[in-house]
Amino acid sequence: MDNGIHYRTCHLCEAMCGVAIEVKDGQIASVKGDADDPFSHGHICPKAVALQDLHNDPDRLTRPLRRTADGWEEMEWDAAFDFVAERLYQIRREYGRNAVGTYQGNPNVHNHGAMIAGLPFLRALGTQNRFSATSNDQLPHMLANLEMFGHQVLFPIPDIDHSELMICIGANPMASNGSLMSVPDFRGRLKALKARGGQLVVIDPRRTETAREADEFHFVRPGSDALLLMGMLHTLFDEDLVNLGAAEHWSRDLDLVRLACLPYAPEAVAGHTGVDPTQIRILARRLATTQRAVLYGRIGTSTQSFGGIATWLIYLLNILTGKLDATGGLMFTQPAVDLVALGALSGQRGHIGRRHSRVKGLPEFGGEYPASAMADEILTPGDGQIRAFVTIAGNPVLSSPNGTRMEQALEQLDFMVSVDYYLNETTRHADIILPPTHALERSHYDLIFNMMAVRNVAKFSEPLFQPSANARHDWQILLELAHRLERLKKGGRLGLRQELGWQAFKRLGPDALLDVALRTGPYGQPVGRLQPLLQPATDLIEAILPQRHPLRHLTRLSPLDRRWQDLPKGLSLAALREQPHGIDLGPLQPSLPDRLHTRDGKVNLAPRRYLDDLPRLYRMLMSSPEGGMQLIGRRHVRSNNSWMHNSQRLVKGKSRCTMMIHPSDADRLGIVDGHEAEVTSVAGSIVIPAEITEDVMPGVVSIPHGWGHGRAGTSQRVANAHAGASINDVIRDDQIDPVSGTSILNGQTVQIRARQSEQDRQRA
Repeated sequence: MDNGIHYRTCHLCEAMCGVAIEVKDGQIASVKGDADDPFSHGHICPKAVALQDLHNDPDRLTRPLRRTADGWEEMEWDAAFDFVAERLYQIRREYGRNAVGTYQGNPNVHNHGAMIAGLPFLRALGTQNRFSATSNDQLPHMLANLEMFGHQVLFPIPDIDHSELMICIGANPMASNGSLMSVPDFRGRLKALKARGGQLVVIDPRRTETAREADEFHFVRPGSDALLLMGMLHTLFDEDLVNLGAAEHWSRDLDLVRLACLPYAPEAVAGHTGVDPTQIRILARRLATTQRAVLYGRIGTSTQSFGGIATWLIYLLNILTGKLDATGGLMFTQPAVDLVALGALSGQRGHIGRRHSRVKGLPEFGGEYPASAMADEILTPGDGQIRAFVTIAGNPVLSSPNGTRMEQALEQLDFMVSVDYYLNETTRHADIILPPTHALERSHYDLIFNMMAVRNVAKFSEPLFQPSANARHDWQILLELAHRLERLKKGGRLGLRQELGWQAFKRLGPDALLDVALRTGPYGQPVGRLQPLLQPATDLIEAILPQRHPLRHLTRLSPLDRRWQDLPKGLSLAALREQPHGIDLGPLQPSLPDRLHTRDGKVNLAPRRYLDDLPRLYRMLMSSPEGGMQLIGRRHVRSNNSWMHNSQRLVKGKSRCTMMIHPSDADRLGIVDGHEAEVTSVAGSIVIPAEITEDVMPGVVSIPHGWGHGRAGTSQRVANAHAGASINDVIRDDQIDPVSGTSILNGQTVQIRARQSEQDRQRA
């Protein structure tokens, strides 16, 4: 790579911040914010500066590793591809296609090449035993999108740049830089909100980094958010505050919602939530009477026992106060590559419950089973038992519930392969590891997070460094494995047409497909002199063909669609290459009802799936509040799941892997600040330093997610030196939200006790 300043997008979280990376003598000299990036305007968080650490990490694998009786040994790529394809094929042939399982981790959605190549790889495997981080994260949001709007990835996004009131429940964008809300420089945008007279209200079991910046903060008991939200919904009807605005014309079943919230008066839910009923009513009134307002919820409301209902209610409260598809409220993006429209064109809007997991009968969602079912499907004998496993950029031992049981499951597999460049807590169980290039050695385009951005933008990043001749991109690894598997399934060779297709795919790569998607998207290349001829044909198609005819969808994927006539045009890969800082495509705009994909073209306010779960919520209302200590997770701006702890600059300083506990609970349990405490559940036990603070409410303990690196057999020296404890070792994998199948990561009950010091143990 030439010396000088190079511009690209940071891929380490959802915010899509622009970075300016200075290269001298082939090495990174500095990483700074790109002041000319139209989305982030020079903002970066501490993670971006660590891009160079991850790229230069001496622990990063660069060649395939195979486990032998004498330890790990390197392999050549061709031999490694043959070995993996043949073993997967053998197990598939002997035990059936579902004997192979897959897990895809969070980094895949930051990688357009892996996303594109992952599809033919999964198709070549043909297994129904597919898992990902989705069910430990955003699945309730995707389910609500599907049930209410007709498409699982049609996410409504807070229009924070124009809001006058933001109510934030169970979310911490100061630490996350937004989640399902790509928002670089949340602090700066919050300052702008306040400067125009707006306010931020935060509701959470912990006084988070975001809560410290809020104008108003309320504690809420973990897992009771659905009751709080029902109390707000009840208030809207009780005080005649329901006003759907334009949504009144394209929504249905409002009366069912009115009936559903009748039992949940604020006075009835206050005991469970810990929120004063007067405050619940005030929150509902403020949301209803502030013209540009938005209610936003995230991990705390989705990964809990009522995650499905809570997410549905958040959407409902926005809709019933006229905030959906309204400036300053919840709006929809119009990304340059419209995966919503592309999915609808191919009939892939999403689905749930088409089949159920073999052992516990958990519903699939979008073709994937809940991650909490993985260990069961590996450990339980019988037809369909997983005997081979593929992990792609994932570390479920640390990131999924009951990590200890997950380890036991991985140890008994007949074969395991990991596409990963770290020998970590999960990949150490693999028979072979296939390490891809680092992100700075490949191109980058955010297919997913442009769908969730608070402003429509597009940016393409060229590779910063050329990979070595012996390196392989992850998309090349996945395509090569898929190609060889398909050949084995066809008796060792493919037909000429199929073979030529595979060779073309591998030669062109994902960027060629990205270019096609950009050119045919809403901001794509204009048709110039042909437009006067083509536009009447397009109008005719719209006029005479049924609403759901494929040709109608095809015209809606092109710049010819009249809906996009006022959007900027000319977008292509070449155009983005000429704009290394990125292109601003404009603010979020109203787009309903055209953007809906429901059968009747209306928002479904009362999906039967949620109504059927309300008796469970009512039983909670009628019961006594649960006792015991409730466990919640937390996030830090210097961390993202488990894969950034091998950078010294990100883990240096005071340990952040602590158990936060309220002073009253610490005093009652004999917990001393800075001393070790033992946290125990049915799943297991961990030992962790205590941090006594009034930032958590009484009855709650908070432990960060993604730590627990002290396992033997890994090769991440910095991470192991700052190992911490894994919260997932005490989170049960048999507790899920039955509506969505999402893991309950917040609100499980644990036991806490002081752990004796070594001196105390010796004296005893």
